[in-house]
Amino acid sequence: MFNKTLYLLRGLPGSGKSTFAASLNIGLCGALWVEADSYFLNDDMTYKFDASKLTEAHKECQDRVRMGMGIGIDIIVSNTSTTEKELRPYLDMAEEFGYKVVSLIVENRHGGKSVHDVPEETVEKMRNRFSVKL
Repeated sequence: MFNKTLYLLRGLPGSGKSTFAASLNIGLCGALWVEADSYFLNDDMTYKFDASKLTEAHKECQDRVRMGMGIGIDIIVSNTSTTEKELRPYLDMAEEFGYKVVSLIVENRHGGKSVHDVPEETVEKMRNRFSVKL
């Protein structure tokens, strides 16, 4: 029986994943909220993306999830996660630690723009590879 939940918030840049995660986190009281974007925050909380460090950012995100699962708390991951391959590490950890998985796709119906200035051609590539398993 599951008593721990992993929430996977997926969506394109600008869709509102972080905004929704913040609201969800308030409701869950004590959940761990992680996202790869946090890796690119400087000490003064300014965002400086470096594509060459994206693998490191996702590894840190996965390491934090593993740590949270080790202590048995609810976890929220808000990343683009456009493919099954990108979700796989989290799904495998959920199985290993006995977590229920709730996957939510955040759609950009409000026309939001990425606060991280992701180029439109990059967003289009992500849109084209976005996969959903129903």
